[in-house]
Amino acid sequence: MAPGLPDKKKAEDEQSSKKNLIHLCNPHLEQMKEDVLYHFALGTGTQDFPTLFGDVKFVCVGGSPSRMKAFITYVAEELGLRTPGYDHPNICAGTDRYAMYKAGPVLSVSHGMGIPSIAIMLHELIKLLHHAKCSSVTVIRIGTSGGIGLDPGSVVITRQAVDATFKPQFEQLILGKNVIRSTDLDEQLANELMQCSNEIAQFNTVIGNTMCTLDFYEGQARLDGAICSYTEGEKLQYLKEAYDAGVRNIEMESSVFAAMCKLSGIKAAVVCVTLLNRLEGDQINTPHDVLVEYQQRPQKLVGHFIKKYLGKV
Repeated sequence: MAPGLPDKKKAEDEQSSKKNLIHLCNPHLEQMKEDVLYHFALGTGTQDFPTLFGDVKFVCVGGSPSRMKAFITYVAEELGLRTPGYDHPNICAGTDRYAMYKAGPVLSVSHGMGIPSIAIMLHELIKLLHHAKCSSVTVIRIGTSGGIGLDPGSVVITRQAVDATFKPQFEQLILGKNVIRSTDLDEQLANELMQCSNEIAQFNTVIGNTMCTLDFYEGQARLDGAICSYTEGEKLQYLKEAYDAGVRNIEMESSVFAAMCKLSGIKAAVVCVTLLNRLEGDQINTPHDVLVEYQQRPQKLVGHFIKKYLGKV
């Protein structure tokens, strides 16, 4: 080998690693001696983040703490990291806001319901990954949704997160001014997840746009809320317009999730199962055992993706 080549390769590897580090869009953090992640009950002054989280390569986030504990249990067993029945401790046990579990390179975090709740969690999660010096991290939201024109139990991998007017953007008021951010997700990652679904071949999966709304009832054109100011015909017309715009499911977190991950240079995806076809109704009256199986489908898909990436398929 020619003189200087090992040093050159080392420098290239270091440069590549820096490119894949988490990017924080906040210069004020550099001036802080300690960063308290209040809603996680964690802080850089009390925990060694690189030791605790430095090996994380996959972060999966979802609404409920119980679902995310079930996911980490499933993934740990699939990867052979824990024996069946192991009770994973909640890293955020000092708070009841969110729950966090870890198994090897996989972190599983709950985010609650709606844009405000997941946004708070993401601010602190992104800072945690940065302080831990994590690199080449993939973050995937797994969850449930209402489908449009799909059979219940279908899984949607999000192409773009769109707002209630079908625009691929996240809109937020900051200092009284309207700020609009892109909600594009990683196209290659979406295609890789689709390939994984084809490989396991257990349920219908599509790639489509996901509409992110501000509430569960009127914002999603439901007729069964406490307040409703539109007709059934108007509801169906709106949902059909959404379908024609490429929307295949509706939930309440994807837009801010996509926007924040994109700003932070994080490869991200959204994988949600549909619990019903909204063109056929509003209420979820599927038997509980069927719903439980539906909710396991995104876990199986993402679990297969992680196993494949780690060479354990």
